[in-house]
Amino acid sequence: MRELFKKPTTFTRIEFWAITTIFAFVIFFFVRDVFEWDDRQFADAPYRVFFEQVKMPFDFYGNYFLPQLIRHVGLYIALVALNFIIIPSLLKKEFVVRNIVLFVLVFIALTIMFAVTATHLREYLYASGKRDQIDQRLFLDAVGDAFTIISMLLIYTATKYAAIRLLAKAETVEAKYRFLRKEAIVAAMIWAVVLIMFRFGRAEIDIIIGWAIVIPSAIALYLFSFYRLIPRSMAGNKGKFFSYVLRSAFILFIAFFVVYLAFALPSGADDTGLGYAAFNTFFQLFVTVPVTWAAYKRHLKGNEEINVLQKELKRSSASVDFLRSQINPHFLFNALNTLYGTAIQENADRTSEGIQKLGDMMRFMLQENMQDKISLAREIDYLNNYISLQRLRTDANPIVQIQTEIQDRENLFQIAPMLLIPFVENAFKHGISFREQSHIKVTLEIKANTLYFDVHNSKHAARDNDPEKDKSGIGLENVKQRLKLFYPNNHELIIRETSKDFFVHLTIELAKSS
Repeated sequence: MRELFKKPTTFTRIEFWAITTIFAFVIFFFVRDVFEWDDRQFADAPYRVFFEQVKMPFDFYGNYFLPQLIRHVGLYIALVALNFIIIPSLLKKEFVVRNIVLFVLVFIALTIMFAVTATHLREYLYASGKRDQIDQRLFLDAVGDAFTIISMLLIYTATKYAAIRLLAKAETVEAKYRFLRKEAIVAAMIWAVVLIMFRFGRAEIDIIIGWAIVIPSAIALYLFSFYRLIPRSMAGNKGKFFSYVLRSAFILFIAFFVVYLAFALPSGADDTGLGYAAFNTFFQLFVTVPVTWAAYKRHLKGNEEINVLQKELKRSSASVDFLRSQINPHFLFNALNTLYGTAIQENADRTSEGIQKLGDMMRFMLQENMQDKISLAREIDYLNNYISLQRLRTDANPIVQIQTEIQDRENLFQIAPMLLIPFVENAFKHGISFREQSHIKVTLEIKANTLYFDVHNSKHAARDNDPEKDKSGIGLENVKQRLKLFYPNNHELIIRETSKDFFVHLTIELAKSS
């Protein structure tokens, strides 16, 4: 949480200038209105009627203009001090005692300001002669006003930092709570900030109520449209936007009466309720509805681009990682040492055969492995070459049993390269021990267009001097990823493992060669 309260952020600067701009506008219009008033308007000045009722002289500048100006300036200074200096320092737990004292002093200063200015704004109250009672009443009102300002600021601060925290974890929040979106969080934050600013600036009540109704309604409609209305409208074949507009209009028709009754029933303000309901309905229909549609279409386009990029990235990453896993120096050195020993013990026939198979394998890895699809026959050739090469070092040992039942087929089918060999390599790595009984059985069969591939092997712990003891081995996770990529709904992989055995069953629906 502390990272939210470090050095001033772009948002903090924007927030400062927004508050300063609102304050400047408030002062500008307040002073402008005063200078534009004529004698008739001075007669209608606020509070003047109360002075006239008790037959007290009314000084426009002393009983209205200067006290109100002092209140505006005082509120701005208090707001800047609390929002940008004192509260952030308290949240960072810096100079806690000093900032608590400053917080209390600001509260006291606001109370004194409200109390002193009230004695001028409401001086007519003293006509009753009960000065002590009036002072007490004005002081309690000032405490209430200061408490209201502080409470609103604390609510604003809590809303602001909660929104910042949500934005910092927007992806996690969207994944956990599908009904929330980053745009809605930002909109809710702006709504709360502006609503509080309206209150500080003492905006017209109609503006405050309108803002309080329209923006939450827009956020709710945006979210509901994003996850319900538009997806359902998109399911149709024709008139998707028209269908979405009709669904939205039906909801807004209901919302119209909800807003209207919310004002009409409690107070009987039919005209007021009708005005708010009509404005909200037209705003949502002609602003929120088309904006949401455009945002959703942009969202779909962005998702399509991301999916394409992710698919290409996974494809490239899987191919590169797999190629790296196959060019295994440890395996190559073992194979060459085996060939060297065989050449000494007997004639060169087996040695030349082994070298030829090794060359075919290397050529396959460096060339055909880079393609998306190859013929199944080439994949089977590679598989047979690998098993034959491994047999050179295992056939001489009677406790190692290697069985294969691999069906040969013509070039009728295609398959993604290097999907089968990792399971066999894994079997030879973990299933062979020249000191314990070991077995490997590999079967491959094709029925119709379905490939059935099984590998069953014994399992032995790696020796302490094995250089690959602590490595994860021949990319089984990589194969799982590539199966999901190339055969998302056309494969089944079952892996079972015990302390002594390892079993793999793979089925793939293959495509015929073009």
